[in-house]
Amino acid sequence: RRRPTANVAMANEGSLQGSTTLNLNAELVASRRALAETWSGLPPTLRVPTQFLGRQYVGCGATIGAMPRCDFQCDGCYLTRDANGAQPLSVTAIEAQLDRLRAWLGPGGNVQLTDGELTLRAEEELLSFIRYARQIGLVPMLMTHGESFRRDPGLFERLVRGGLSEVSFHIDTTMRGRRDSYASAATEADLDGLRTEFADLIRATRRRTGRRIEAASTVTVSRANITDIPNIVRWFLANADAFKMVSFQPVAAVGRTNSSMVGVTTEELWDRIAEGVRDPDIVRGLGYLGDPDCSRFVQGLVNTTDHRFIPLYDRNCRNDMRILDALLTRVGGQSFRRDNWSRALRRALGILSAHGLFLVSSALRALIKRLWALGTLRPYYFCIVSHHFMNAAELATTRGRERLDHCVFRVPIDGRLEPMCAVNALGQRAQIYAQSRTQCSSTRQATLVVGNVSPASARRTPAEPAT
Repeated sequence: RRRPTANVAMANEGSLQGSTTLNLNAELVASRRALAETWSGLPPTLRVPTQFLGRQYVGCGATIGAMPRCDFQCDGCYLTRDANGAQPLSVTAIEAQLDRLRAWLGPGGNVQLTDGELTLRAEEELLSFIRYARQIGLVPMLMTHGESFRRDPGLFERLVRGGLSEVSFHIDTTMRGRRDSYASAATEADLDGLRTEFADLIRATRRRTGRRIEAASTVTVSRANITDIPNIVRWFLANADAFKMVSFQPVAAVGRTNSSMVGVTTEELWDRIAEGVRDPDIVRGLGYLGDPDCSRFVQGLVNTTDHRFIPLYDRNCRNDMRILDALLTRVGGQSFRRDNWSRALRRALGILSAHGLFLVSSALRALIKRLWALGTLRPYYFCIVSHHFMNAAELATTRGRERLDHCVFRVPIDGRLEPMCAVNALGQRAQIYAQSRTQCSSTRQATLVVGNVSPASARRTPAEPAT
């Protein structure tokens, strides 16, 4: 088994025989160092009070080439048209990508296990990616269409028991590949039953395993389904006990996206989100991760009885901004997401010891005020996100290049951290896939098996659609 590389197991972070042995103080020092470096690289125009890049997050990473194949052919897809002919990279190559991401993101960094449908890869190898990411101190989130969990009802639980703690399901009417009644869904409301299936899967798996599972969902947005956004928002608010985030992603003309799809503006999208939460001024709670034209989000609390949603802060309120600034200054970089119970307790006691007076006198008072307005003492946290990818034409503009310079969503290619928009729109993904086909084109067998990797589509899924 390959060990974490030297650039990951840094001496000033202590022994790294597993994330649970990492000294909390050393971890915090490393996190703060990474955050400070990120913050210093931001232009003054982006250093606004609700900017979380460089204060709580360093960015977000993703794998590439882990499983480029997919058994769906969605109308909006970042994969290349011949992606299903590409071969997945080896376990060693993906672990090297995770090492590079860990060196950038620091302890507790967010990484998406993505690039096609990873549940089509051999189960043990998918588990190895999850375990390795956690071993070196990352928090892996599996991005999936979820159909593999419906075909193999025990798969999700096995992944959770193997270390998976975060998952994101892509569910919307732009998806093509289902073989049941949902294949004919004409509106997003027609998919509410499918969303409920996944919500129930999350709840049941939590009960059976006793494990913490953080779940999100992504939604491609186009002119065809923009009017359905309010209903999607309301469904997630009603199921905030199962899902903690929904990410709306306006379609971009990249990869094998259907050329007839028409995108929507940021303002149009947030107007529909406001309609869904029944709050016309929801943007008062906007936060940013990098450039506002790339990522926006509102964090809030939900009363699942009446589905009311209240933002955690109001950027127009001076006191809220004072508390948020103090909170990020004092505890920015802290995360409980990889902690077991003993580590979480030690971390919480450390935070209370250092910042208890502030937390009680300011942060707790602000929280109680929101709970009173929400009408419940048992709210659920929920985050509504919009993420806006660029196409080649946008990247060619001055504004597009500015956004690219400060991209927070990157993938490792040949040791470099490349912006995802450049990977999707400027041909970098196609080049990687072409290299893979060249290396494995000698026989038909080579297109189906890479080393000991047998695509799960050969044993778990229907025949792949033609590409």
